[in-house]
Amino acid sequence: MTQTTITSTTTTTTSSGLRSLYLIRVVFSLIWVALVHTTSASLVSKDKPTVIAAVLLVIYPLWDGIATLLERRMAGTGSGSGSGSGSGSGTGSTNRVSTANMALGLAATIGMIIAVFSTIGTALLVFGIWALLSGAIQLVVAIRRRRTVGAQWPMIISGGLSVLAGAGFAAMSASATSGLSTIAGYSAFGAFWFLVSVVALSIRGRSGH
Repeated sequence: MTQTTITSTTTTTTSSGLRSLYLIRVVFSLIWVALVHTTSASLVSKDKPTVIAAVLLVIYPLWDGIATLLERRMAGTGSGSGSGSGSGSGTGSTNRVSTANMALGLAATIGMIIAVFSTIGTALLVFGIWALLSGAIQLVVAIRRRRTVGAQWPMIISGGLSVLAGAGFAAMSASATSGLSTIAGYSAFGAFWFLVSVVALSIRGRSGH
């Protein structure tokens, strides 16, 4: 089996794994949005989170960190078989970025555990900072992965929008009218871009490029 064939096979495996993970993330986000709308949509900045709202707020960045770990393993399977210093350097660099994202998710989870004992506004501030930083990391990872996996433009757009949304959440956290419904909208848009990414990866896989 030639190196080209090996690389093609592992890239296909990586794309398939990412599609499955992205679909899981879509389902998770949609369920999360539905739960927020049915249980916590009326909560605003000055309110204290209910138990259900607190659980929803804590589990979101925690799940993102877990998903990042799974994504790293899938992407590592595809990129680890390449030869040459360029491939190894790219893999190591991407792994460092994904490690930073996992650490960020853990820090955000801890921060959110503290924030939910305060107000929705405090939780919005923590969520906003996390969304901004995680969006920036997602943007970097997608840009670096576009040459090996391809079809990363949805994740690039999603990462950029997350940076803007995160800054908006942090700015709105002091507003008396800001609430969890705003975050639900953010999660719904995230689900949309993950679904677009699934379609893009599927098209790329069928075209054989």
